[in-house]
Amino acid sequence: MQISFNKFQGTGNDFILLDNRNHAYSNISVTNIKALCDRHFGIGADGLMLLNDSTEFDFEMKYYNSDGNESTMCGNGGRCITAFAKQLGMITNKAVFKAIDGIHESLIDESNFIELKMNDVHAMIIREESFELNTGSPHYVHYIDEVKNLDIKKEGALIRYSPLYKDEGINVNFVEVLNNNELFVRTYERGVEDETLSCGTGVTASALTFIKDLFGEQAVSVKTLGGELIVKCNHIGDQDYTDIWLCGHAGFVFSGEISI
Repeated sequence: MQISFNKFQGTGNDFILLDNRNHAYSNISVTNIKALCDRHFGIGADGLMLLNDSTEFDFEMKYYNSDGNESTMCGNGGRCITAFAKQLGMITNKAVFKAIDGIHESLIDESNFIELKMNDVHAMIIREESFELNTGSPHYVHYIDEVKNLDIKKEGALIRYSPLYKDEGINVNFVEVLNNNELFVRTYERGVEDETLSCGTGVTASALTFIKDLFGEQAVSVKTLGGELIVKCNHIGDQDYTDIWLCGHAGFVFSGEISI
């Protein structure tokens, strides 16, 4: 199979983007995706996305983790596919697209600063030292000090493969509070089975847990190893979060062709 690809990244979370409007890649296999995402023998990426055509929306996003399996919503992926759609001339400054968790809106400016509207969140499990919630993908959020010194792959895997989560898997976020409205987040992603430089749904989940005792319109700055993101939302009461936006830069890395 000959594949024409584009690679994009959002705060270091990198993806292979395939224009599948003509259905050329609809039958791509788990083995193909794993080979393409391999960082030593392939293109290298945290995941792969198909940009599919849609009769109702600007496009459809289909996302696969680097293990080759279709996955749940990817926030940074949603921002990157918006940039890809703009590069293809499909949109100018905004998009409405379908993903596995529903319909999303996105805004993009000339500098590729992209704001992605996430689904509302109406439930959160609160434990003594951790939280569990779904922001399009399931997330475990744990607050610690000195997150920069933590072995994320080791500690994240202990939680992800624990008896409670081993079957379905969960993304694990370790969060340090830097000041009143700034966090530092590092994430172990299921499907990648390692730390990624950034995770959009994880950043969103972490921000929502941080403002659980604050209400009204909120904005939280989040540092990741790959850069900075902003999460905006309206906390309307108890565990109800609406108008959630994941904001930050995303952009083109390179394009090419590869045979697999």
